[in-house]
Parts: sequence; C-alpha cells; structure tokens
Amino acid sequence: MPKLIRVTTVPLSLKLLLTDQMKFMKSAGWDVVMVSADGREINEITRREGCEHHVIPFTRKITPFQDLYCLWLLYRLFVKEKPDIVHSHTPKAGLLSMLAARLAGVKVRIHTVAGLPYVVSQKQKKKLLVAMEKLTYRFATQVWANAPSLEKFILSEKLCESEKLRVIGNGSSNGVNSEKFNRDNLKENHLVAAMMRVMPGDNEFILLAVGRLVLDKGIEDLVNAFLKSKIVNKSKLVLLGAFEQDLNPISGEIKRKIEDHPKIIQLDWTDHVEHYMAIADVLVHASHREGFPNVILEAGAMQLPVICSDIPGNTDLIVQKKTGLVFPVKKTEVLQEALEFAYIKRDVMMEMSEKLHQEVLQKYQRKDMHEAILKEYNQFILSHQSADAEQT
Repeated sequence: MPKLIRVTTVPLSLKLLLTDQMKFMKSAGWDVVMVSADGREINEITRREGCEHHVIPFTRKITPFQDLYCLWLLYRLFVKEKPDIVHSHTPKAGLLSMLAARLAGVKVRIHTVAGLPYVVSQKQKKKLLVAMEKLTYRFATQVWANAPSLEKFILSEKLCESEKLRVIGNGSSNGVNSEKFNRDNLKENHLVAAMMRVMPGDNEFILLAVGRLVLDKGIEDLVNAFLKSKIVNKSKLVLLGAFEQDLNPISGEIKRKIEDHPKIIQLDWTDHVEHYMAIADVLVHASHREGFPNVILEAGAMQLPVICSDIPGNTDLIVQKKTGLVFPVKKTEVLQEALEFAYIKRDVMMEMSEKLHQEVLQKYQRKDMHEAILKEYNQFILSHQSADAEQT
C-alpha cells in the first residue's frame, strides 16, 4: 500500500482547504498521514477523514529556532514513516516539509501553491519571503499552482523552472462540493439560525464577505467602500470570519467600525457557510492576494452573484460583466461603485451568477479534482517502480 503524507501549517487548512481529500485517497488504497500544528480542529479532522494525524509545532510567523526544531521533527517523521509522496500546502509547511522530505530521501515531493504572501509584504520582508518561495520550489520535485494565472505569475517572477510547475485540472486545490453548496439541499434549522444571527430587515440588501478579517483580505477596502456608498442605509454587510490582530491586522479604527456600526454584522467562523450564502444578495471578495479562491467557487455553486478584486486567482473565475464584477485591487471608490451597481442591477447580477454557476459545475467538481490528483499520485508511483526495476 503506497503511503502519502499531507502537510499544512495549521489544522484549519486540512479542514477547510482539503476537505474529504485524505478520505478519498484512503478509500483509493493509499495509507494517508496528516501533519499540521496543534489545534482544536484535529479531532474533527481525524474523525471525518479517517486518517492518522501527527502534530508538528509550526508557527505562521517567522520563527527561525522553532522552524529548525520543526524541520528536525519532520525529518524524523519522514524517516520513520517512509512515505512514497510528501505533499505540502501553505508556505511554512511547504518550505520545511519539502526540505525535510529531500533530506529523508523521499522521491516524490509535491508543493501546492495557493497564494503568495510576499506580493503584499514590505520590502525587507518581501526579499525574505521570495527567497523562501524559491527554496521551497527547489526542494520540491513538483510544484502545483492552483490557478492558471498563478502559474503565469510564478513563471514571470522566475520563482520556479517551468519543467516542474503545472496546474492540475482546471485549477483549484480541492474543487467544490456541489452537493453541500446547493440551494436545494439546505437544512432548515441552519438556515433559520443564519437568519437569526444576521436579522435582515425588510428588503435589506445583504452583502457577504467570507474569510479571515485581516488586511490582506481587503477588509478595510470593503468596509470603507460600504460605509461611503449610497446603499449603506438600505443594506447590511455581513463579515463571516474572525479577527486576526496578531498577524496582518486591520486598523483599530476599522475594527471599531466593524464592532460598532449597526449595518455591519461580524460573525466568527461557521461550518455552515452555504446557509449564509443562501440569504445573501452578493458575495464580495476584495482580497489583495489569492490563489484559486474557494469562496468564489462556493458562491458560484450557490448561484450567488460575485464582486471581486482583479488579482490572480479571482480572475480565473470572474470575467468582468460576464460571470461577475471585477474592480482594481485596493481601489475603494471603484468597489463602492460596484456595490451600488449590484444593488440597482440585481437582474444583471443574477444573469452573471447563472453563467458562473454553469462554469463551476462543469469544471470544478470536487470528485473530479480528487480523481485528477489520484491519477497524478498513481503515475508517480508507477514511474518510480519502473525506474527501480530498471536499476535492478
């Protein structure tokens, strides 16, 4: 039985970004081990995926001594487990696990790129993050960009040689579960709970943003655009995600507006995102950097109109005035106009959402993505078995 080790920095990534993928690989005959830092999600992940989990105390910050310790722990784990493939996701996990896997003699080392933090970093930190990305790709035998536009950006920045860089399928890391994100399959009790938490007024226009409340996600841009818009008194902005003020924080002023303004509702994370999408009128994704955005895939599956920034990843799915509205990243005044347009031209927004819906169902089904990844894994195993046979 071939062995696969999947590594992410935090367990939340295993839970949200790779949902059901480990379970699928196990059902296909693979011995699967999951690795991440500790976290409250681990019990749920191991129960849902049915796979073993190992804790490596990764941090998401730059912590050299802790990182060296994690590198040593990963090396020991890989030597003990003897995996056929190590596949990482997220920057810190990628750098450390690709190096540790190489040192441990793992022949197939895959890193999935789902966004590049350095593009929004300050000059000195940017140089360090660029160097880390290049090292990760050097130690990997395969680098999978999860969006075609991200692949082009990596090549244009000369971060990785083209021979080892590719996109699996049409893009995305995990596809979308179109059974869960389906208006016909919603659970009434969760829908009622979402309504009770948002408390929309009569004819109130609901704008929804999903994700961590950090600077990189464009939260300040969105809040400012919303509060300056002509529709603020006829709308409600729902921010579905937790504050992360210790890493990439938003300003204290914006945080206070979020907490105090009667037209802004902030809710910590929920496992029932689809129910909030069902009661929303528009999804707004104002992120400054992205890979292939799961939240836009999910909105597409839910037939929810989308407004997003014009960054790589977003633009693989949203084409201006065809499958949604696209605004120049960080341009608050253009975002404001897009919000007002969406309010007035609801029929136009719904037409675009239907086109997006059809594209998502045709190209980004989760089961198809799982099959594509499994095919890659199996081909790697076969090629290495053939190479070993020739050597003997």
